[in-house]
Amino acid sequence: MNKKVVVIGAGIGGLGTAGLFAKKGYDVTVLEKNATLGGRANIFEADGFRFDMGPSWYLAPDLFEHYFELVGEKVEDHLDLIRLDPSYRIFFRNDPQQLEITSDIETDAALFESIEPGAGGKLRQYLKQSEYQYDVATQHFMYKNYDTVFDFFNRRVMTEGQKLSVFSKMHAFVSRFFKTRKLQQVMEYTMVFLGTSPYEAPALYNLMSHMDFNQGVFYPRGGFYELIKALAGIAEKNGAELRTNSAVAKINVEGGRATGVELQDGTRIEADIVISNADMWFTETRMLEAKWQTYSEKYWNKRTMAPSAFIMYLGVNERLPQLVHHNLLFSQDWRKNFDDIYKDPKLPLEPSLYVCAPSVTDDEVAPEGKENLFVLVPIASGLEMDEAAKEQYADRILEVIEKDMAIPGLREKVEYRRIYTVDDFATDYNSLKGTALGLAHTLWQTAIFRPKNVSKKVENLFYVGAGTNPGIGTQICLISAELVYKRVHGITTAEPLSSI
Repeated sequence: MNKKVVVIGAGIGGLGTAGLFAKKGYDVTVLEKNATLGGRANIFEADGFRFDMGPSWYLAPDLFEHYFELVGEKVEDHLDLIRLDPSYRIFFRNDPQQLEITSDIETDAALFESIEPGAGGKLRQYLKQSEYQYDVATQHFMYKNYDTVFDFFNRRVMTEGQKLSVFSKMHAFVSRFFKTRKLQQVMEYTMVFLGTSPYEAPALYNLMSHMDFNQGVFYPRGGFYELIKALAGIAEKNGAELRTNSAVAKINVEGGRATGVELQDGTRIEADIVISNADMWFTETRMLEAKWQTYSEKYWNKRTMAPSAFIMYLGVNERLPQLVHHNLLFSQDWRKNFDDIYKDPKLPLEPSLYVCAPSVTDDEVAPEGKENLFVLVPIASGLEMDEAAKEQYADRILEVIEKDMAIPGLREKVEYRRIYTVDDFATDYNSLKGTALGLAHTLWQTAIFRPKNVSKKVENLFYVGAGTNPGIGTQICLISAELVYKRVHGITTAEPLSSI
């Protein structure tokens, strides 16, 4: 009889894991507490608008392609990917200048040169370094499980550490190439995707610029949730059972070994292997007795969490020609904005923010002649707001967008508005302090310093998703699925698997 695997949580990591183990022939059951699959990559519809609730940037298509190939599939059979042109538009606080990044090196280098003499050539150098770091990371670091400090600080890291910029900070690294604030912001904004500040993130993560500038930005027609549907379909095709409205209350442990789970309704499900894609803090401190916890409450109290988010899902009653698919607004005081998130937590009054308008690309997500907007403001995890404070801040953000993104009268054009923020993340995803992403990618929470994907105290209990290695990001969570597969099967290679 095939071994039985229970996966807790149907986020991207959980669905990716289900697909791999089901393809291998395991008897896989996925248990999702919510009514829909996808975790933070969720979806809802209202008044004719279809809103992706979480991730909206499809980057690093090669990493997605690798996963699909592992399970015997082709991306193009599941997703209709559109390369965005421009990739995104950038607005600046109190500055009418707008920049468009196209992911065409000639065009983008000319743009950089027009802002800062010599910056066009510097961009080429920077992206060459970024591509090198991306190749090394994806071939030798991201797909490896780390058990001891020697696994990470190996000969290659120590000899090439300077090239890989493992030991320097992102802002300092960027500042070596670009002197103007605008260009520094352009190269650093991706740190928000990693849930950290450019003043704290290891410069290794400049590899994100390779995904952005060199590989391009894509959109799956129909919305990002099409990826969730594809992953779920692949898992089910290979025999996995996906259950929604099935909240796990407890991981059963007998004799130091995971034997299954107990649902909140008292149902017990036996398993040979338990893999949790739930928030790792919640898994450890709420699903396990204290004696079985690898990471106690005390451990989590000392961690740096990634930001939460103040999100508005807006249905607008007319088209907005001022916007492209992805739009970024950068604050004037870049460092203060990050300090408002990490060092002195408060709602930023002049924040950097992101506006996604998928209806610019896709007519399916909004009624004809209307616009679908996803507005995200990174804010500190743990902030408390009552309903009145949320509405007041929403109006403040819309006022900022009206002024600095040149959309006068936007507030009067909004016919649907839903606010989603810290307490919603905590309730819906059991996330510590309502973080939108999980553990931040600081130097001391990266690679060997990130929680491992295997319990130290409970045999056959494993973890997958953003809380463990390699960390935050949709495609990165698919790598974490491959890592837990490697862990279970005792595969120690650093290279991506060629087959399962």
